[in-house]
Amino acid sequence: MENIDPILEARRYVANAKEIIEKSVYDPATKLYRDKKYVRIAGNTLWSGCLIALDAVFQIRKGKGRPSIEKYREAAGKRDRTLLNFINAGYETMHLVMGYDGNKERKVCDAGFERANDIINRCATLRPEPVCA
Repeated sequence: MENIDPILEARRYVANAKEIIEKSVYDPATKLYRDKKYVRIAGNTLWSGCLIALDAVFQIRKGKGRPSIEKYREAAGKRDRTLLNFINAGYETMHLVMGYDGNKERKVCDAGFERANDIINRCATLRPEPVCA
Protein backbone atom coordinates (compact mmCIF):
# COMPACT_ATOMS: atom_id res chain seq x y z
CA MET A 1 0.00 0.00 0.00
CA GLU A 2 1.41 3.36 -0.94
CA ASN A 3 2.07 5.98 1.72
CA ILE A 4 -0.14 8.99 0.98
CA ASP A 5 0.59 12.39 2.53
CA PRO A 6 -2.41 13.02 4.82
CA ILE A 7 -2.50 16.75 4.04
CA LEU A 8 -2.67 16.06 0.30
CA GLU A 9 -5.33 13.44 0.97
CA ALA A 10 -7.34 15.94 3.06
CA ARG A 11 -7.12 18.47 0.23
CA ARG A 12 -8.36 15.81 -2.18
CA TYR A 13 -11.43 15.43 0.01
CA VAL A 14 -12.08 19.18 -0.28
CA ALA A 15 -11.81 18.93 -4.08
CA ASN A 16 -14.23 15.98 -4.04
CA ALA A 17 -16.67 17.95 -1.86
CA LYS A 18 -16.55 20.81 -4.38
CA GLU A 19 -17.53 18.41 -7.16
CA ILE A 20 -20.32 16.99 -5.01
CA ILE A 21 -21.88 20.32 -4.09
CA GLU A 22 -21.87 21.41 -7.73
CA LYS A 23 -24.27 18.54 -8.42
CA SER A 24 -26.78 20.32 -6.20
CA VAL A 25 -27.05 23.25 -8.66
CA TYR A 26 -26.98 26.75 -7.22
CA ASP A 27 -30.02 28.99 -7.71
CA PRO A 28 -28.85 32.65 -7.77
CA ALA A 29 -32.39 33.95 -7.37
CA THR A 30 -32.79 32.30 -3.94
CA LYS A 31 -29.05 32.10 -3.10
CA LEU A 32 -29.62 28.46 -2.23
CA TYR A 33 -28.44 25.12 -3.49
CA ARG A 34 -31.40 23.10 -4.75
CA ASP A 35 -30.69 19.66 -3.30
CA LYS A 36 -30.11 19.12 0.42
CA LYS A 37 -28.73 15.64 -0.26
CA TYR A 38 -25.61 16.96 -1.99
CA VAL A 39 -25.06 19.62 0.67
CA ARG A 40 -25.10 16.89 3.33
CA ILE A 41 -22.69 14.69 1.40
CA ALA A 42 -20.35 17.63 0.74
CA GLY A 43 -20.38 18.68 4.41
CA ASN A 44 -19.57 15.17 5.58
CA THR A 45 -16.83 14.85 2.95
CA LEU A 46 -15.28 18.13 4.10
CA TRP A 47 -15.34 17.03 7.74
CA SER A 48 -13.81 13.66 6.85
CA GLY A 49 -10.95 15.46 5.11
CA CYS A 50 -10.41 17.59 8.19
CA LEU A 51 -10.25 14.48 10.37
CA ILE A 52 -7.51 13.07 8.14
CA ALA A 53 -5.49 16.27 8.60
CA LEU A 54 -6.17 16.37 12.35
CA ASP A 55 -5.10 12.74 12.72
CA ALA A 56 -1.80 13.62 11.04
CA VAL A 57 -1.15 16.12 13.83
CA PHE A 58 -2.60 14.41 16.90
CA GLN A 59 -2.72 10.61 16.31
CA ILE A 60 -5.93 10.43 18.36
CA ARG A 61 -7.26 7.27 16.71
CA LYS A 62 -5.02 4.98 18.75
CA GLY A 63 -6.84 2.67 21.14
CA LYS A 64 -10.39 1.42 21.22
CA GLY A 65 -13.45 3.10 19.86
CA ARG A 66 -14.08 6.19 17.81
CA PRO A 67 -12.53 9.45 18.91
CA SER A 68 -15.02 12.12 19.87
CA ILE A 69 -14.88 15.77 18.91
CA GLU A 70 -13.93 16.43 22.53
CA LYS A 71 -10.66 14.52 22.09
CA TYR A 72 -9.75 16.69 19.12
CA ARG A 73 -10.73 19.85 21.00
CA GLU A 74 -8.69 18.83 24.02
CA ALA A 75 -5.60 18.01 21.94
CA ALA A 76 -5.87 21.24 19.95
CA GLY A 77 -6.42 23.29 23.10
CA LYS A 78 -3.14 21.99 24.51
CA ARG A 79 -1.19 22.57 21.31
CA ASP A 80 -2.66 25.44 19.28
CA ARG A 81 -5.55 27.76 20.19
CA THR A 82 -5.96 28.93 16.60
CA LEU A 83 -6.54 25.37 15.45
CA LEU A 84 -8.99 24.89 18.32
CA ASN A 85 -11.00 27.88 17.09
CA PHE A 86 -10.97 26.49 13.54
CA ILE A 87 -12.12 23.07 14.81
CA ASN A 88 -14.99 24.56 16.80
CA ALA A 89 -16.24 26.65 13.88
CA GLY A 90 -15.60 23.90 11.34
CA TYR A 91 -17.34 21.16 13.30
CA GLU A 92 -20.42 23.34 13.69
CA THR A 93 -20.51 24.40 10.03
CA MET A 94 -19.40 21.28 8.15
CA HIS A 95 -20.54 18.43 10.33
CA LEU A 96 -23.67 19.78 11.99
CA VAL A 97 -25.13 22.53 9.79
CA MET A 98 -24.15 21.09 6.41
CA GLY A 99 -23.78 17.37 7.18
CA TYR A 100 -26.78 16.88 9.44
CA ASP A 101 -29.09 19.79 8.73
CA GLY A 102 -28.32 20.05 5.02
CA ASN A 103 -28.52 23.85 5.14
CA LYS A 104 -28.71 24.86 1.47
CA GLU A 105 -27.67 28.51 1.90
CA ARG A 106 -24.62 29.27 -0.23
CA LYS A 107 -22.96 31.47 2.41
CA VAL A 108 -23.09 28.60 4.89
CA CYS A 109 -21.61 26.16 2.39
CA ASP A 110 -18.88 28.62 1.39
CA ALA A 111 -18.03 29.02 5.08
CA GLY A 112 -17.76 25.23 5.37
CA PHE A 113 -15.22 25.11 2.56
CA GLU A 114 -13.30 28.02 4.08
CA ARG A 115 -13.20 26.36 7.50
CA ALA A 116 -12.02 23.07 5.98
CA ASN A 117 -9.16 24.85 4.26
CA ASP A 118 -8.31 26.71 7.50
CA ILE A 119 -8.09 23.44 9.45
CA ILE A 120 -6.09 21.61 6.80
CA ASN A 121 -3.66 24.49 6.25
CA ARG A 122 -3.12 24.88 9.99
CA CYS A 123 -2.53 21.14 10.36
CA ALA A 124 0.03 21.32 7.54
CA THR A 125 2.08 23.78 9.63
CA LEU A 126 1.71 21.84 12.90
CA ARG A 127 2.23 18.23 11.95
CA PRO A 128 5.51 16.61 12.87
CA GLU A 129 8.16 16.46 10.20
CA PRO A 130 8.51 13.02 8.56
CA VAL A 131 11.38 10.97 9.88
CA CYS A 132 13.94 10.06 7.23
CA ALA A 133 15.23 6.51 7.38
